[in-house]
Amino acid sequence: MTLPLGIVAGVLLVTNLVAFVAQGCDKRLARTNAKSRTPEKTLLLLGLPLAAPGMLLGMQLFRHKTKKRSFQLKAALVVFANLLMAGLIGWMAMQGILTLELALY
Repeated sequence: MTLPLGIVAGVLLVTNLVAFVAQGCDKRLARTNAKSRTPEKTLLLLGLPLAAPGMLLGMQLFRHKTKKRSFQLKAALVVFANLLMAGLIGWMAMQGILTLELALY
């Protein structure tokens, strides 16, 4: 399977941006004591498609959920899952199953 590197990079950028923005939006809602907040499960799931860096950056920058131990443990599992996914992609590339193609559009 061959994937254009530009598309892969674009998808990673968007997923990380969404995970980052979700942390900021939920922090804003928390500060205003809004009744409707983003569920923790959603915040964690947004970090799963190789978007843990965006999720973690949002947590740190907005100081969101950084003192809640149960969320931190779940976030660590998301990071571990991201590492496993990245490792699988790397293994697939080394086996020739997956090729990233640098294409000019």
